[in-house]
Amino acid sequence: MLLMPKRDWQWIYNEAHNSLSVSLGSDMEFLTPYKSKYLIPDAQSELEFSVEHAKFYIEFLERLSKSMSVSDAAKVQLALNATAAHFLLKPQMPKSWFFDTSTMCVYSELAKVFQLRCQGVNAQVMVVETNIQASLVMLLSKELSLNASKSLMQFECIKVMNDRLYPLTASRQIVAA
Repeated sequence: MLLMPKRDWQWIYNEAHNSLSVSLGSDMEFLTPYKSKYLIPDAQSELEFSVEHAKFYIEFLERLSKSMSVSDAAKVQLALNATAAHFLLKPQMPKSWFFDTSTMCVYSELAKVFQLRCQGVNAQVMVVETNIQASLVMLLSKELSLNASKSLMQFECIKVMNDRLYPLTASRQIVAA
């Protein structure tokens, strides 16, 4: 079952877990992976889950339903993390130097899944914010090592130039009659 936004939803910084969370009413809380050093100052205190946030969340859920076949719980998790990243993460400069340049031109759009290549490893990412030159992407893979001292964990975000995004390779089966 997909969770739909309600008036009592709000963003709360969870001190015990040192991360942003969404209070989904009196009996449920969703923890994001986003720590205080990556958040805008407003995210450090209680903040309403606004109409704009709800609109983005619902649009993201709709796009996910068309592009991925994952469980409803996974869709809610992706959409809540994407909403938090889109609205409450500090702006980032692209960090494209970690990734190989793609030879294919891609069209980046919200909730679209791509691959990034880093040190010979492919990782799946999902677009949570885009413009003509760069996209903020959320890591879908479990972990991605960027270099010897830095890695991304699942659902963390990084901004990259769009020329670093590789389309997903579709496996095709040809049936001869």
